[in-house]
Amino acid sequence: MATKKKHAKDGPEPAPEPDASGPMKGKEYRAELARLEAELVAMQEWVKGTGAKVCVLFEGRDTAGKGGTIKAITGRVSPRVFRVIALPAPTEREKSQMFFQRYVPHLPAGGEVVIFDRSWYNRAGVERVMGYCTPEQTDRFLHTVPDVERAIVESGTILVKYWLEVGQDEQTRRLESRITDPRKVWKLSAMDLKSYTRWYDYSRARDEMFAATHTGWAPWYVVRTDDKKRGRLNLITHFLGQVPYEPVKPLDVTLPKRQKPGGYVETDLAGRYIPTPF
Repeated sequence: MATKKKHAKDGPEPAPEPDASGPMKGKEYRAELARLEAELVAMQEWVKGTGAKVCVLFEGRDTAGKGGTIKAITGRVSPRVFRVIALPAPTEREKSQMFFQRYVPHLPAGGEVVIFDRSWYNRAGVERVMGYCTPEQTDRFLHTVPDVERAIVESGTILVKYWLEVGQDEQTRRLESRITDPRKVWKLSAMDLKSYTRWYDYSRARDEMFAATHTGWAPWYVVRTDDKKRGRLNLITHFLGQVPYEPVKPLDVTLPKRQKPGGYVETDLAGRYIPTPF
């Protein structure tokens, strides 16, 4: 007998308004991030030690800070445990496959945390809004994905789905900075400019996606990121709460003595060093 789909009753909690106290100061942010980074290392060691499987999906508005948040999560952990997946546009061969097929090989094995920087939900968002798939394909996806995610969860994977939300004015400011800041020009694409004009189409797509795919086994969590620093800290704190890791025991280690030179004479490396303008 088929298992009946159970959807979360009320949908994701509405995103709170931006913090009225103003942007978080850098010093405070760095101190809080350092504390959370230690907890992420503890999670990593627990995942490695127990063979746990963790899969995190990042979706959201353009410029909402997905990439920066992922960097904040992965900055102090091992890339052998925390893997970031950011797939390019599908090839012609991949377009002919079952839709979920290109994502399945990247799902976590035991002892891994896999972070999708955009995921299969492209079909419910950018592909739908920009006309890269048909309405029938979107409807089929929205009908199918809860069962796919149930299978992922029932395989023993901890699945966490985040939607990062940013306001219109802040999105405009960030896109304009991509135009003027030479460090950010690579982030600006023709697709970003087209998507910018279709704010409410994306809002409708998001709402329908939540209604169809916010389930008891794979709920959506909304993170407000008008203040990027607060948004990153809030998300990391929440993420840590979704994984039942244990604290790392302090190391009781003393460095051993180095060997004696045994007649070795240091080589003169003059002429081999790079220039030192700093």
